[in-house]
Amino acid sequence: MSAKGIFLRRLAVSAVTALFMMGTAHAADMSEEAIAERIAPVGSVYLDGEAPVETAAAPSGPRTGDSVYNTYCMACHATGAAGAPKVSDPAAWEPRLAQGRDTLNKHAIEGFNGMPARGTCMDCSDDEIVAAIDHMLSL
Repeated sequence: MSAKGIFLRRLAVSAVTALFMMGTAHAADMSEEAIAERIAPVGSVYLDGEAPVETAAAPSGPRTGDSVYNTYCMACHATGAAGAPKVSDPAAWEPRLAQGRDTLNKHAIEGFNGMPARGTCMDCSDDEIVAAIDHMLSL
């Protein structure tokens, strides 16, 4: 290898090393404020008698079928994962609908074969699950 090639290789290695070192200099901020921020507790303990911490408000009503579908059902029913009938494939739904809506609703609520109970939405009401089924069938 020529002297010029060796020089260019060393220059490239030095440039890459300098780029990596610039990123670590920021991460190694050792000021008291930066250290305090990095070691600050993630949460706190509530002791009886202290003012309670405000919590997020509960949903103010039932979720829509669209909302439940997009949050819990779409991952499987849009892709066909785990053998789930795709919403875009009416033929896949025919044998299920032939058993009747009561059976379809029961399987969605209680689980059946690869279908987990409530589609993993453990805090969904029966009505919300049925609304999600209605939504899927309307797509």
